[in-house]
Amino acid sequence: MNEAPIRQAVILAEGKKTRLGEVARDIPQPMQPIAGDRPFLDHLLEMAERHGYQDIVLLAGHLGDRVTEAYDGRRIGGAAVRVLCEPAPLGTGGALTAARAVLDEQFLLMNGDVMFDINLRALEQVARQSGALATLALCRVPDACHYAQVTEANGRVIEFQKQATNRSGPGTIGGGIYVLKREVLDLIGHLPCSIERDVFPLLVQRGDIAGACFEGYFLDIGVSEAPETGRRSLARLRVRPAAFLDRDGVINVDDGYSHRVEDLRFIPGAAEAIRLLNDRGYYVFVVTNQAGIARGYYGLDDAHRFNRAIRDRLALEGAHVDRFYLSPYHPDGIVAEFTMDHFDRKPNPGMLLRAMAEWPVVKERSFLVGDKDTDLQAADRAGVAGHFFGGGDLAGFIGAILASDEIGWDSTQT
Repeated sequence: MNEAPIRQAVILAEGKKTRLGEVARDIPQPMQPIAGDRPFLDHLLEMAERHGYQDIVLLAGHLGDRVTEAYDGRRIGGAAVRVLCEPAPLGTGGALTAARAVLDEQFLLMNGDVMFDINLRALEQVARQSGALATLALCRVPDACHYAQVTEANGRVIEFQKQATNRSGPGTIGGGIYVLKREVLDLIGHLPCSIERDVFPLLVQRGDIAGACFEGYFLDIGVSEAPETGRRSLARLRVRPAAFLDRDGVINVDDGYSHRVEDLRFIPGAAEAIRLLNDRGYYVFVVTNQAGIARGYYGLDDAHRFNRAIRDRLALEGAHVDRFYLSPYHPDGIVAEFTMDHFDRKPNPGMLLRAMAEWPVVKERSFLVGDKDTDLQAADRAGVAGHFFGGGDLAGFIGAILASDEIGWDSTQT
């Protein structure tokens, strides 16, 4: 498969706003602490990274030195973060133009003051199918008076209505997340320029802008009542159940010490199952014993490369794994540093417990799917439900688990 998923996420961390009060004078709005002491921008970075975007670019403007000091050169999980500061206030379109040299041919764009909790890879799949220069994640809100409403028909955006602050009521708006082709910047004829107000209407005229409605938590911290609402709700957004999946024999066909990318074959329904979990708001963690590393059959780099291939294949199907955990240990190995019965090696529960320590997991709603007794023993020792997968269609198998009263989870509970 020659097609590659998008690897770059660009976050607009610029703009001088005053609706948050005096504190906004010396702290950029996206860096405002919203949930406890955690900057709002940290939530966006985590969201982009766990969906598999490896190159995160922050476009900073007002107080850009604060953004640079806090984030430039950081690594968050598997992603590298860099900050670019616009030389002068140029608007959102101008900020992208200034960054053009570092932008990929196609990239994800996120507004730095909006959280819209959706499956980002599903939006990417919509963009791939539409072929449009811009693809918007649309959101249905109960009160659209602060926004320009959007009309969509047959997957295309056909109208942007003017903002009407004096008229309340439900409406469909842009959710602040877009997939753009770099050539959209060719439509910017003057600076400063707003990508939303100046460029998107041009794309409507050309019929080259797509949109799809998504359901998910939505918070715009630029709206006056949002900070207090956000403090109460944004921290809860991260608290969700987890699906722990063994890898070989559950996600991919087990050829015996699987590690060669060219041999990767998915179990029937694997991508659909993980997409279902993503859409339902579950964390998806792969927990895999890789004894072949201890035995000297292949190295850690080979295992990581195989995991990256799984991630890329899933992204093309609109799905993602939030984190891969692997145990390279075996007591009968030949590589000294990995020859032991480590706490991470299933049936020991180390990988599951580590995931639950690193992420705010709803333990009683979480479950594991594995194809060996050692998987189920690890689940039992970690205190989560275990389900034996004996083959067949993984999507149907996991769908039945999600339908059960004991495990069911509604992502809107956040």
